[in-house]
Amino acid sequence: MDVLEISKKILHEGPVCDHCLGRQFAKLSTGLSNRERGQALKLTLVLEGDRIYKSENDDSLLKELAPCSAFSRKTLGATGEDEQCWVCLDQFKKLDEWADEAAKVLEGLEYSTFLVGTKVSGLLSENEEILWAEAGTAYAEQLKSELNREVGKRIAEKVQKDVDFENPDITITLDLAKNQLELQVRSVYIIGRYRKMVRGIPQTRWPCRKCKGRGCESCNFTGKQYQESVDELIKGPVIEAFQAVDTAFHGSGREDIDALMLGSGRPFVVEAKSPQKRIADLEELMRSINEKAAGKVEVGELSFVGKGMIETLKSSKADKTYKLKVTFKEPVSEEKLKSCLESLSGIEISQQTPRRVVHRRADLVRKRHVHSIKLDELTDDGYAYITVNCEGGLYVKELLSGDEGRTNPSLSGLLGVSALVEDLDVVNVDI
Repeated sequence: MDVLEISKKILHEGPVCDHCLGRQFAKLSTGLSNRERGQALKLTLVLEGDRIYKSENDDSLLKELAPCSAFSRKTLGATGEDEQCWVCLDQFKKLDEWADEAAKVLEGLEYSTFLVGTKVSGLLSENEEILWAEAGTAYAEQLKSELNREVGKRIAEKVQKDVDFENPDITITLDLAKNQLELQVRSVYIIGRYRKMVRGIPQTRWPCRKCKGRGCESCNFTGKQYQESVDELIKGPVIEAFQAVDTAFHGSGREDIDALMLGSGRPFVVEAKSPQKRIADLEELMRSINEKAAGKVEVGELSFVGKGMIETLKSSKADKTYKLKVTFKEPVSEEKLKSCLESLSGIEISQQTPRRVVHRRADLVRKRHVHSIKLDELTDDGYAYITVNCEGGLYVKELLSGDEGRTNPSLSGLLGVSALVEDLDVVNVDI
């Protein structure tokens, strides 16, 4: 079936606008818009219709064209305007309206690139399927693809910003069913390292165990199990700097709530969600976080990164170094302690999920490597200060306590004396 025969079949279904007629042949002839294709096809059909009328006294083709062609109406001596397009319901008459509304809602936002998307209503999808059933899809383009392009061109002219198909700062969605715009602002991502100088603060927000964050007497109606976290101490200045709606915190592992995070600090990415601003002085942001965290948390080495850094951070293997303060149920000699620590150094540990976390992690046996473990000091009052360098994922407290045999070998098992970690500090996270 040739182009004109396909066009006649489309027109037989009802009046169709230039865009929708031309869009069925979008893959034919470069350098033309769909509107230009549709105009050319209609004009050709008017010429053919007039020829048939004059030679055969048959005006059926002209009459079929008349509801959507001024040239056909003029040939027939009729007046009036084009009727509504049965395919798009005249969506292409609203292109400038969409662009004006988008330009208005984009005012005040800091961005360099954007992209337009479209949510097509069920009725429009059905109309397009009917059209494809008649005309086929060999040369066609989707309705939403043309709307995205045509509205996008108009927005770009108004706001003087570039379209980015891969990673736009802002995605503008045209919801045709609701006749409204939706904005999705791409998050800003900042990588850095944090140090935690006080105990009793978790890494991330922790909802109250009893009320699950709703607020109850147990949490003083705050919804929080702990009133502060590393996440929340960083959150405020980030929201202020980027005028964001909220933040999300992504750490490279985590330390226990009662552990310090010292040394060079733990790598993290903070995500500023729906930011109105995308540029900020990170040195100033660092100072603001450190001042407001009041010696509890300190950040450094801040820099902008892409979203992909979160997955890199989470999937990267990190070796960790811990400083431990250990007590023993019975006195142990320095010689025996050193000997047992040497036995643990450089070996693989079989570790079943510790009892203290088994309620939130699968109860599995994991293999983890201890790179080195050494005694720094054994005090007269029985405290041992020990440094452990090990593979990420090793539960260090249980490496010493044995966790009733769930970690093997362990310092307690080798000593024959129960060892307990009283204080734990993370001093290095090496990715």
